[in-house]
Amino acid sequence: MSIKDRLDCIRKRIEAAAVRCGRDPKSVRLVTVSKTFPAETVREAIEAGADILGENYIQEARSKHETLSDCPVSWHYIGHLQSNKAKYAVRFVDLIHSVDSLKLAKEIDKQAAKCDKIQNILIQVNIGKEDSKSGVFEEDAVQLVRDAGTLDHVAVKGLMIIPPFYDEPERVRPFFAGLRNLAEKIRAMNIPGVSMTELSMGMSGDFETAIENGATLVRVGRSIFGERH
Repeated sequence: MSIKDRLDCIRKRIEAAAVRCGRDPKSVRLVTVSKTFPAETVREAIEAGADILGENYIQEARSKHETLSDCPVSWHYIGHLQSNKAKYAVRFVDLIHSVDSLKLAKEIDKQAAKCDKIQNILIQVNIGKEDSKSGVFEEDAVQLVRDAGTLDHVAVKGLMIIPPFYDEPERVRPFFAGLRNLAEKIRAMNIPGVSMTELSMGMSGDFETAIENGATLVRVGRSIFGERH
């Protein structure tokens, strides 16, 4: 199958999953995860209709952004972002999914101010409390959202999760449901500077389960590009 065929297949599955649970398919957007794939391959995906690209490594993302600057796409940063790399991200990234500390949020705010920009961010939550994963623990998430919401050049748009890996999507459902419930709790607080409009969750193996639990952004790479080398 070509990249276009795979992309079309994923889009159809997203639409079907949304319809099954009574959602508007337009309420779910596909983040095409292009990390480790060369710009020429990514361009092929863009020409096939990919309009949001997700990158994990800032140096690689910067290089691709420059190479593909003629393409009308939105760039999302989905990997762990070190504070000293925030200055690069705010220059071209539309949404940072992976903010997990007030230190990072403050640095993003500082760098966004220099660019005269309001940087959209998501707070990454480590509901599974895995040592191998970044993210704030669930019990600390509300305070981080509150604190980030006070920053002048940051807009908190929602939450993101990378749940524990299971071969069975159903085993991941409680983590997706937990993130949705946390977002609803925060939304009810009406915190200034915060809107819980985005839930970034679900990848190649479980994005349909994520959609059933309210995902608005699903991050799919392997099912579009194939295995990484």
